[in-house]
This record gives sequence, structure tokens and C-alpha cells, in this order.
Amino acid sequence: MIRLITGGIRSGKSAFAEKMAQELGERVLYVATGAGLDEEMEKRIQLHRNRRPFSWGLVEEERDLPEVLQDVGEWDAWLIDDLATWVANDVMLLSEEEMKSHRESIEEKMLARVDRLLACCGDKEVILVTSEVGHGGVAMNRMARLFQDLLGRVNQRVANEADQVWMVVSGIPVPIKGGGG
Repeated sequence: MIRLITGGIRSGKSAFAEKMAQELGERVLYVATGAGLDEEMEKRIQLHRNRRPFSWGLVEEERDLPEVLQDVGEWDAWLIDDLATWVANDVMLLSEEEMKSHRESIEEKMLARVDRLLACCGDKEVILVTSEVGHGGVAMNRMARLFQDLLGRVNQRVANEADQVWMVVSGIPVPIKGGGG
């Protein structure tokens, strides 16, 4: 079963996803996509580490999720936190010229990677965390607009395939699709 948890920054979506994962079993694989690029991000990563039970496994992977997840072994559930950072990690590697001239192929490649990620999920219990970009205004620079567009498409693709979709608003999880319990 695939569950997608979306919401704004600091909405409580990760805490909700962690609680949901604990209910699926003791052996949870936590898949972190963030990199400690600065002191503030390191603090966020440490906060997440401190909340996780010791019985959980950890994979830290910034870019190649489908490739890495093919060989992680048996777990009660996977918790992938988060898709927004995964997309951002790719966007930040693009040159201005690539963003300008190859936008369509960038989107096609990202959606193909999402399809490979979803294929890796198979019949496993998987919780994917993402950020909702559909409530904000249009970004004021090319990189940010590309990120918004890519993440919006990624979120739609995952939500379409997910069995459940939840939106966390101010710490309150709201079922959007198939999430009565």
C-alpha cells in the first residue's frame, strides 16, 4: 500500500508519517533525501534522527532512490522523507542553460524516475512525504519555477498511484483519498 503525506513546510507531515509508520511494524526503513548543506539543515536532520525509534533502519540517498531501494532487504514498511527535497536535489544540479532549453526533457526524466520509484514500491507498505506547492504563488526565478512545476507533477503522479493521500494542515492530518483509517 502506498500512502502519500503532503502539506506545507513545518505542517507536521513528517511527524504524522512517522507515527503512521510505527503502526505498521517495528522494522521500518527510513529513507532520508536531505543533505546537511548548512547548519540549519543539519539541525532539521538531527531533529528527525532524534524522533526515530532505534529499531528503524536508515538509508540516506539524495538522488538515486529507485536504484538504492531495489536492494534494501525486507522491512515492515518504508518511510521516504521527502519527495520535495529529492526533486530539489536534482534541480539544484542543473545549469541555467539546461533549465531554459531542456525543460521538457527534464520533466520527462523526472517523471520516469518517479515511475521507477513507484515500481520499486510494489506491494510493500510505503509512506512518501512531500511538500504541497499548489497553494503558493508563482516563483520569481527560473530555478524556483522549475522546482514548483516538477514537484507539482511528481506529487500528482504519486497521488494518482497512491492508495491513500493525506494532507497535514497545522498538525492535523486530513484524509484526501482512501484515508478513513
